[in-house]
Amino acid sequence: MRALGAFLTVSEADSVAARLVAGESFTGALAAIGPARRPEVTRLASDAGLRHDPQTLAVVLRAIAGARDADTDIGTLWTMPGHLAQTSPLTTSIVRLVAGARTSIVCSTFNFQETSGLWEGLRAAAGRPEIDLRVYVDARASDGSSGPSSSEISKNLRPGVVLQTRPFEGKAVRNHAKLVCVDHRFLVVTSANFSWSAEYGNVELGITIDNPGIAASVERELRRAEERLYKVVPS
Repeated sequence: MRALGAFLTVSEADSVAARLVAGESFTGALAAIGPARRPEVTRLASDAGLRHDPQTLAVVLRAIAGARDADTDIGTLWTMPGHLAQTSPLTTSIVRLVAGARTSIVCSTFNFQETSGLWEGLRAAAGRPEIDLRVYVDARASDGSSGPSSSEISKNLRPGVVLQTRPFEGKAVRNHAKLVCVDHRFLVVTSANFSWSAEYGNVELGITIDNPGIAASVERELRRAEERLYKVVPS
C-alpha cells in the first residue's frame, strides 16, 4: 500500500476511487490513469491484496489522495524585454517544469509558434511513453496565422493529443486560456502565448500554483468542455 501511495498522484488516486465508488470495475476505473502507468498500478494493487476488493481499494485510494495533498504554494513568473525581469523567468521555468514531468502535461494556448521554448520541450516530453500529453489550441489562430497549423502542431507532438476549438451554437470559439499543468499538481496560468515574442519580448506575468486539487479541477473542466467546444486534431 505504501508503494501504491508513493506511485500514484493525488488526481490519479482520487479519480480511480471515484470510479470504483460509482460501480466501475477495476479495469474500467484504471481508465483514469495513463496507459503506461496502468500495469504498475495493477501489480501494486494485486500485491496489496486489493485487486479484487474494490470497496477497500477505494478507501485506500481516498486515504492516499488525502495524505498526498499539500498546502498551496503560489509564486510569480515574469517576462520582460532585455531580461529585465528579476524573478523567475517565465520561459525557462516552464520548460524546466515540462522536462521534469513524471506522468502528465496539459497545456492550453491561443497562439503556438515554433519559436516558443515549449515547441521542442513538449515534443521531447511527448516522446516519453510514461507521459500523457494533452494540448488545447485555438483553431483560427493556428490555421490562419504564419505559425504552424493545428495539424503541424499535432504532428510535432505525437503521440500526444492536440485539440482545437470548434464552433458552439454556430459561433466561433476562441481558446484564450493560457496554462501549463504538470503531473496533476503544478499549474502555471500566464498571459503569455507559446511564442518567442510572448516569452522574450513582451511584458507577461504568470502565476505558479502547487496544489493537486486546483490542478485537477482545471484539468477536469477542460475535459468536460471537450465534447462541446473542441475536436481532436489528427496527427
